[in-house]
Amino acid sequence: NSDLRKLAVNLIPFPRLHFFNVSFAPLEAGKDAEYTGKNVKDITEAVFNPKQMMMAPDVREGKYLTAAVTFRGKFSAKDVDEHMLNMQMKNQAYFVEWIPN
Repeated sequence: NSDLRKLAVNLIPFPRLHFFNVSFAPLEAGKDAEYTGKNVKDITEAVFNPKQMMMAPDVREGKYLTAAVTFRGKFSAKDVDEHMLNMQMKNQAYFVEWIPN
């Protein structure tokens, strides 16, 4: 599976320069999920929202070396790739210039 290979290669090259930052989106009760229809854009924006992150440091003070986002559900790969690239381009200041795509 190329996605798992890319994940392992991209997260390991500089073990001393990064900290894992976990984010979970949507962060809501399971019973409310049927009433709040989430699309790829909403979930992608929520993942990178500092309020959704499960660590204390402000991620806006540094840069992302890499990002791995796993979507569950019926989402098209084209939509996911498009919105992830849009998020990366819109927030270029928070990503290193040489982040692999």
